[in-house]
Amino acid sequence: MDERFTKLPRHLEERSKVVRLAEDVPALVAHPEPGFDRPVPLILWLHGRTAHKELDAGRYLRWVRAGGGGAGLGCCAIDLPGHGERAREGWQGPERTLDVLDQALTEIDPILDELTAPEGAFAGAFDGGRLAIGGMSLGGMVTLRRLCEPVGGEQASARHRFRCASVEGATGALQEQYLSEGENPWPVQHDPEQVRRLDPMENLATFEPVPLLALHSESDEMVPWSTQRTFLEALAAHYQARSADPALIGAMTWPETGAPREHLGFGRFSNDAKNAQTEFFERWLSR
Repeated sequence: MDERFTKLPRHLEERSKVVRLAEDVPALVAHPEPGFDRPVPLILWLHGRTAHKELDAGRYLRWVRAGGGGAGLGCCAIDLPGHGERAREGWQGPERTLDVLDQALTEIDPILDELTAPEGAFAGAFDGGRLAIGGMSLGGMVTLRRLCEPVGGEQASARHRFRCASVEGATGALQEQYLSEGENPWPVQHDPEQVRRLDPMENLATFEPVPLLALHSESDEMVPWSTQRTFLEALAAHYQARSADPALIGAMTWPETGAPREHLGFGRFSNDAKNAQTEFFERWLSR
């Protein structure tokens, strides 16, 4: 990896550790205090395809600095399967997108169990009652699919443990994204059965309502906004059926941003997007 994209700002570097969690998942774990010596909320962040956990250090820096009086938010950013420190040939290409998603889903709960355990390397550092999850592109798809499942690991059979979630440039309508034969079809073919099994839209019945913020460029060339809009409309109906307020679902979009392929970040609106997301997490994790 290019050192330009792995070097952390000093303030963040002093408050972070690069570790292996859940046996062998490379993770960057950050805390508002260098000593990790008080319980703070924790955001689990999942990057997109071809990226790695250190790529967006400015996002994590915002989180550890968030809140009045230096309260801050904790962060755990992992390398997705086949990426970063655990790169595997072929796993960053579009052919393996669903395999990455599939494996990542199994890793989330063991990671959170380890970070919030009352004993161990992170004991007392993170508040297991104030957890959030989020991701960009493929990481956002993992996020949305995870919200369709009850918690696993040490708390099996309970509802999922997240207070809120945020995704960017992602979609919960995987069949529309990967099986469509429209103007811009996905460049490779996926097994329709695997798509359906992993599709959040197909699993809405078990999607536990939480505050959700979706950020998207309406000109996104890789994950069309139309697919995510379809999903969010269906999700709002699901919330209403579950007696949850559909207003818990928020969307922040821009007609175009100037970002590469209108997908890789938010171009000239990047600062606005990151600030809005940080404020969202602060709002729901401070309660």
